[in-house]
Amino acid sequence: MQTPEHPLRFFLPKRVSLIQKLTILTGTVVVLFMTLFAWININNLQKLLVNNTVRDLDNLSSTIIRVTRHEMLLDNRPLVYQMINEVANRPGVERIRMINRNGIIVHSTLPAEVGKTLDQKSVRCDMCHKPDRTLTHQPLRERSRFFTMPDGKQVMGLAKGVRNEASCSTAACHAHTESEKILGVVDIIVSLDILKADLVSYRNRIILLTLLLIFLLGASLTFFTLHLVNRPVNELLRHTTRLAQGQLDCEMPQASNDELGELMRAFQLMTNNLRQARDDLEEWGRTLEEKVRERTDELQRVQIQLVHTEKLASLGELVAGIAHEINNPLSGILIFSSMLLQDKRLDPALTGDLNTISNEAQRCAGIVKGLLEFARDYQPKMTDCDVNQVIIDSLRLVECQAIFQNIVVIKELDPDLQMIMADHNQLKQVFINVLINAGQAMQDLEHGELKILTMNNEESGSGIVVRISDSGSGVPKELLGKLFDPFFTTKGTGGTGLGLSVSYGIIQAHGGTIKVESALGAGTTFIITLPFSQSNNGALVIKQNLIV
Repeated sequence: MQTPEHPLRFFLPKRVSLIQKLTILTGTVVVLFMTLFAWININNLQKLLVNNTVRDLDNLSSTIIRVTRHEMLLDNRPLVYQMINEVANRPGVERIRMINRNGIIVHSTLPAEVGKTLDQKSVRCDMCHKPDRTLTHQPLRERSRFFTMPDGKQVMGLAKGVRNEASCSTAACHAHTESEKILGVVDIIVSLDILKADLVSYRNRIILLTLLLIFLLGASLTFFTLHLVNRPVNELLRHTTRLAQGQLDCEMPQASNDELGELMRAFQLMTNNLRQARDDLEEWGRTLEEKVRERTDELQRVQIQLVHTEKLASLGELVAGIAHEINNPLSGILIFSSMLLQDKRLDPALTGDLNTISNEAQRCAGIVKGLLEFARDYQPKMTDCDVNQVIIDSLRLVECQAIFQNIVVIKELDPDLQMIMADHNQLKQVFINVLINAGQAMQDLEHGELKILTMNNEESGSGIVVRISDSGSGVPKELLGKLFDPFFTTKGTGGTGLGLSVSYGIIQAHGGTIKVESALGAGTTFIITLPFSQSNNGALVIKQNLIV
């Protein structure tokens, strides 16, 4: 079935190809510039020919004056006039005449004008005879004139003054006075026909040469445009058409090393990316069900984690309230038990019971303190921190305890460890918790080994890594995921299960991570990573009731 023709197709603009546009544009520019170039050349040539003619006439005038000087001094006028007439026989010379200082034509190759007096105020004479003075040194260009003869012939005239010399005032010719500067004028009039013929001949050659250059330049530009522009553009157009038809497997030919080549390579890269995207979509369609199931499982795990987090958040608020309520009567018990122990009226038999009450109350106070720390919001005070120094300070506080008596501490602290932005006191609390846990894990061993390693994070390059390893009995694999849960402990009644939870929250608040690796009989290693700057930009306050 044929597609119906558009009713306005005759009025729609026709498609003009790129090569046509470039040809028209470059042709127009070339014609304009070559025409301008030809016009400038012809004008310059005309000026050059006129200047050369003026100089030739001036030289001819000087020659006549020099040749006739001797005869003029002898007052041999017939010979002088004969010599002037001989010169006037040269091709192109229309007329030569001699005019005295009073404006009277004393000789002319046209006998009819001999004896006439010229008006010194006329256009031909006023260039030297100014209203107020007579010029004796007129520029060469201003002494020439162009006019048309009565018969319609265009001519050029040049007047050259005959200067008074010392010999002229004493010669037999005139006996001029020394005060006179100009004795007369030699006026030469020549035809411009030869000059015009030369100019027309040169102009015709310039026009022919310009047309030839325009043709050659146009042909060259068209050829190179076809080869360098039109061919790659047509290839791009064909490639784009194939892409629009869904042919993503097409390949473009070898591209040149220019902008069009870069464009062709970019199109090929786009085609490859579209083909890869199509293949990915097809693969995604084939495995959509599996991906949906995986996403569903992941969302369920996240939902369970969020529910657990909300429960822990509520538990944290409840614990904070209970801890504050217990803390008040507990403080009273501690105060009054201490006062009774110091009372002299106390029966010595009751001292042991009061000590038990005081010790248990202090233990309860420690538990309450841990509960308050667990429920507290952590807002680190970030300053430049040397983690090596923090570890050394933490070791000084714990290594004097009894559980560290049989433990050898090995420190491998990187001397080139970079400074980080952290809260010095909170990091110390984390390291103390981990070190005490490690010491308690090795307290039943005759010889334990605690190894502390610090180094710059080579994987990310944006932080540091701290590894604290002990040679204790280790933690079962099934319990590793619960170590950072609040109230979970592997020490029986010897711990509250809050130390690692507090440490986890502090590290999270610093934008870092804390992980544990352990196996039964192989000891335990805590791996702490800390960034150079807080990854959450200080915008979040991490509560302690988070889970791993």
